[in-house]
Amino acid sequence: MLSDLEIARGARPRPIAEVAALLGIPREALRLYGDHIAKVLPAALPPAAGPRARYVLVTAVTPTPLGEGKTTTAVGLAQALHRLGHRAAVTLRQPSLGPTFGIKGGAAGGGHSQVIPMEDLNLHLTGDFHAVTAANNLAAALVDSHLFHGNALGLDPDDIPWRRVLDVNDRPLREVTIGLGRRTDGIPRRTGFEITAASEVMAILALASDLADLRRRLGRAVVAYTSGGRPVTADEVGAGGAMAVLMKDALAPNLLQTLEGTPALIHAGPFANIAHGSSSILADLVGLRGADYVVTEAGFGADVGAEKFFNIKCRVSGLRPDAAVVVTTVRAMKAQTGKHRIVPGKPIPDALGTEDPGEVLAGADNLRRHLAIVRRHGVTPVVAINHFPTDHPSEHAAIGAVCDDLGVAWAVCDPHAGGGAGVVDLARRVEEACAAPSAFRHLYADEMPLRAKIEAIATEVYGAGAVSFEASAADALHRFEALGWGSLPVCMAKTHLSLTHDPAVRGAPTGWTLPIKRVRASIGAGFVLAMAGEIRTMPGLGSHPAAHGIDLDAGGNIVGLS
Repeated sequence: MLSDLEIARGARPRPIAEVAALLGIPREALRLYGDHIAKVLPAALPPAAGPRARYVLVTAVTPTPLGEGKTTTAVGLAQALHRLGHRAAVTLRQPSLGPTFGIKGGAAGGGHSQVIPMEDLNLHLTGDFHAVTAANNLAAALVDSHLFHGNALGLDPDDIPWRRVLDVNDRPLREVTIGLGRRTDGIPRRTGFEITAASEVMAILALASDLADLRRRLGRAVVAYTSGGRPVTADEVGAGGAMAVLMKDALAPNLLQTLEGTPALIHAGPFANIAHGSSSILADLVGLRGADYVVTEAGFGADVGAEKFFNIKCRVSGLRPDAAVVVTTVRAMKAQTGKHRIVPGKPIPDALGTEDPGEVLAGADNLRRHLAIVRRHGVTPVVAINHFPTDHPSEHAAIGAVCDDLGVAWAVCDPHAGGGAGVVDLARRVEEACAAPSAFRHLYADEMPLRAKIEAIATEVYGAGAVSFEASAADALHRFEALGWGSLPVCMAKTHLSLTHDPAVRGAPTGWTLPIKRVRASIGAGFVLAMAGEIRTMPGLGSHPAAHGIDLDAGGNIVGLS
């Protein structure tokens, strides 16, 4: 069987200007990066013609550590809609180098439902991640320079939330002490690193509507607090303008294509478990102006990525989704019984391949909860049963019976082996779902207190019975509201491996207590970040990361990338 990389290399991609033309994007609105990649310059686009495209979110049940093929399904769905005669586009986040060289691998899709060029997408692409890293770290450097040169603003060295970032998994950098050495080497203080995808600058890139909005958001980002508790912005330390200069080109979405030539807009890359987990608003708007259907994706399950898509991204953009595809697999349902131990980087347990529709039904409460999350936001769900070679028809039928009981449309799909042709049945169900009027609604109102917003997410989305707040987190929430930030939405940082804060808990439990350990204000992005349980903003590498198998062959070709 060919690897994803071999399949991608066997493709014959269209010139990127032809792909752009499918969305009505003229050549003058493109900045080319070779023959098959371009940045789309939104300011150079002509006015949209015709009605707005249908807007389809792809989310999932609680995934196993190996993932359930959500990106592959999103790419395959866009290809299938194109096969049905629609102008379709898929909008996705850019992969982070951390997971690419860690355990998860890249995020270009898989098999015959990939975005190409696969190597460029999974590696540096057009340099957007490096721009985010540089802009973030410039602000950090200017904060420390201000401390060194007299600290005229009265910054509190122990209350500087702005950390440096790096696009690798590197656990020793989570907590560091800087400024050690001679007096001229800076003011010693404790700080740390986060992965670039967790940077507030990345969230700002994903949520900015244009260059002026980008500049405003960067400038108002809170980088420090004074000894009296006053927030200090990037503009106050002289960073906002220079950050915007570094980010100017990164603001333009990247245009690539799928294996079947369907337009793919790749832009921004905030993680869903430690940020808001969606590609950029600008990429969606570029797709919506020229397509009939835009398929986008939110990270991990509906409790994590979809909730933030509905309550943060859609709140900022004003867009209303027409339908949501919830991806599930037989193995994900069986995993929710708690009977199997699935370890990243190790083979799937053989028992998951044993035919057992009863075990599928035993894990189905997790699917029910994720469907309820989508419906709670007034969006019509469609279930995609992503086929794996170890599945059995009786197990697909068991998932289908659960959907039938709930009145939810479903289809078995095989985007990996079948490409767009393997997803046509799902595409027809999506067409039907989009034909119904949208009743989309947010989970909470802007004017609700921050604590009440957190409690609404915990109880109505996760199924918790209560929320506990560490004293420091409760104090910070009061402080944020006193500073006028109470109307902001909440971005929950939580494990993606469970509906709870504990990655070991399976199923869809109720009545438990969600612990909020810390909260942070991301004023540039425009949300308050609440940390549920133990959540790390800098991942670590496993004992056998993907980096061990990535190399160059004798001809200079990349090998081992997945």
